[in-house]
Amino acid sequence: MADFLKAMKSAHKFATFAVVVLLVATGYGLFRTRGQPDTSATSGSSTDRGRQSGSVVDQSTFWNARWLVQLPTTVEERQVAEDALHLADKDMDLAFAAAVREVEQHPPALSAEAKEIEARLQKSENSVAADQAKVAQLTAEDAKASGSKKDELDDRLNLAKAQLELDQDEVDDGKEDLGRAGGDQQARIQALMQEHEATSQISDNTHVIVAAPNDGHGLIHHVQQWWGLHWKQMQLWRARGAAEAAAAMFRAKRNALQGEIGAQNKGFQEASAPTATEAGNTSAAAKDATKFSAEKSASLLQLTRSRSHEQKALATFAKRVDDQTQLAGVYGKWIGIVAGKQRAVVNYALRGIAVILVITLIGLFFDGWIESVLGKMSMDRRQVETLRTVTRVIVQIVAVLFILLVIFGPPTQLGTILGLAGAGLTVALKDFIVGFLGWFVLMGKNGIRLGDWVEINGVTGEVVELGMFHTVLLETGNWTDSGHPTGRRVTFTNSFAIEGHYFNFSTSGQWLWDELQVVLPTGQDPYPIVDAIQKNVLEATSEGARQAEQEWKIAAHSRDMSALSAAPAINVKPVVGGVEIAVRYITRANERYQLRAKLYQTAVDLLGAKNSAHVSAPVVAGTPK
Repeated sequence: MADFLKAMKSAHKFATFAVVVLLVATGYGLFRTRGQPDTSATSGSSTDRGRQSGSVVDQSTFWNARWLVQLPTTVEERQVAEDALHLADKDMDLAFAAAVREVEQHPPALSAEAKEIEARLQKSENSVAADQAKVAQLTAEDAKASGSKKDELDDRLNLAKAQLELDQDEVDDGKEDLGRAGGDQQARIQALMQEHEATSQISDNTHVIVAAPNDGHGLIHHVQQWWGLHWKQMQLWRARGAAEAAAAMFRAKRNALQGEIGAQNKGFQEASAPTATEAGNTSAAAKDATKFSAEKSASLLQLTRSRSHEQKALATFAKRVDDQTQLAGVYGKWIGIVAGKQRAVVNYALRGIAVILVITLIGLFFDGWIESVLGKMSMDRRQVETLRTVTRVIVQIVAVLFILLVIFGPPTQLGTILGLAGAGLTVALKDFIVGFLGWFVLMGKNGIRLGDWVEINGVTGEVVELGMFHTVLLETGNWTDSGHPTGRRVTFTNSFAIEGHYFNFSTSGQWLWDELQVVLPTGQDPYPIVDAIQKNVLEATSEGARQAEQEWKIAAHSRDMSALSAAPAINVKPVVGGVEIAVRYITRANERYQLRAKLYQTAVDLLGAKNSAHVSAPVVAGTPK
């Protein structure tokens, strides 16, 4: 027992040390995550992933920003979210403008099919023009004619109009075919403008909506919140990386275009400078010089237009580099805000862990303190064990309830939750509930304790474990047997304390009546033996009988127990072959075998002293009552 208590104290000290170490680590984490989130750059968040498929314009920057700003947004994130959406919208406008200029400056190369469609379209347009002229002529003639000539002109005019409609349908079909073949420049520009208008309308209708703050409590809620912020931060990192990559790409294009423009400027200066041949023109070569000058002017005009387009493209690249760089910076601020919120959430979670560790530490302290206090009390061992078990269970239950409250937070609908949980647990856990209530009965005044000798449902043994739901016995067999343990551990649900019954031979019922039987052979005087046996039994059981009477009176409370005596009784009766002497006496349940063996030895010694060598030994037997 001392070794067991020593091991328990060592385990208690180790658990306390482990909790203290974890508490110190949690305090360090609280120190590292202290402070509030950085709200110097407010931002809003919302996210809707979308990239138009089939578009010749890369709108990924806008759609990524729109997707991000539609995620759950806080007040601190609103401004940066709006800034990100604004910069993405500007980049989208520049992308569409660049695409339109590209189409205007570099019309697509026509395929053989497109060229055929274009020739057919030109022919149809010529036919339409001829038809329109003919309709106009016939309309003028019809207005001046009269009589039969007018009727003839009306018929010719209607026929011309019908032909004009047919030719116009062919023109429309040809334009559609040319557009599908990629040869209609104006159709492509018109499609780009329509797409830009639709995307701009989506951008105008996108607003940053601040979500209500999530005031949930509990460690589980903080973990979920941190995971959501972590996922959002990963998306922002991807968006920032995409913006930085786009800025690098546009910067490279701008540098390449600057080199091309520098080379073209040098060629333009050489082409625009007057040559010696031009300076020495004679009147004889004036016609050729004039022709050469016209060709040179046309070339310079084309070169000037090309330079203008390239300068616009260069300015667009510079603006897009600036927009993407600013957008990457905005995403960086946004990431900082989310990281600050993550630190705050981690701080709250560490506070919860610290509270759990403090609760555990307090529980361990109270458990050790209660055990120390109970160890100093001068009470019965069973009562001390009962108090220790009850107080330990109460401390554990209270600590678990507080820890669950910290982990899951206070319930929002406590009445409904308790009602539903109570109904479900009552049906599903009936046996466990009855067993738990039976544990309180067993912990009561008339219950059982560790080390008691009891009989439960016909099984007799020593109580070796008494839990909240189960009682374990070390089986010893019936009282008439040797009483040695059989080696089997028998487990009972504590419901037997409510639904059944049990016998405890270690409380006020620890006393039982045992009987000693001695058979004397015929021809021997029984009375000297009877007096000697009665005297020895009285001496051996007098103290036990006195204690038994006192305990019975205490157990009976107000009932009159004066008629009940624990003194031994002797009975003598003739039997076949001799005289039987039966002595009934009181003994403790766990001492009955030792006392019976002692009395038998005394009886044998008495009979051995009285009998001669030729007398047969008496027959002795004993039966407990």
